[in-house]
Amino acid sequence: MTAKAPRSALTSKIETEIDLLQRHVAMLKAIMDSEPIGIIRLSEMLKYPQHKVRYSLRILEQEGLIEPSPDGAVTTEKIQEFLDHLKDILETMSGTVNELRDSIE
Repeated sequence: MTAKAPRSALTSKIETEIDLLQRHVAMLKAIMDSEPIGIIRLSEMLKYPQHKVRYSLRILEQEGLIEPSPDGAVTTEKIQEFLDHLKDILETMSGTVNELRDSIE
């Protein structure tokens, strides 16, 4: 096992953004699977603190992917279009990351 390299200014922003995207997507999937669902239940299910759940819910709502209901967050009709777009973006990013990795080997 190799030691983990310290964070670098060159990579820390992308690492942080990927972690954030991963949390938002985990939240979105949990909402899709269990809607309607509230903050406390999401926090318990996903093991994220409630303040991080609130932040992710706010971002997902701003994107039009979820909306509040009296019983908790529910998804909107925009969800499948977003997921298809995300898959395309991730595929493109994967190719770019592979090219970058190959260029430094």
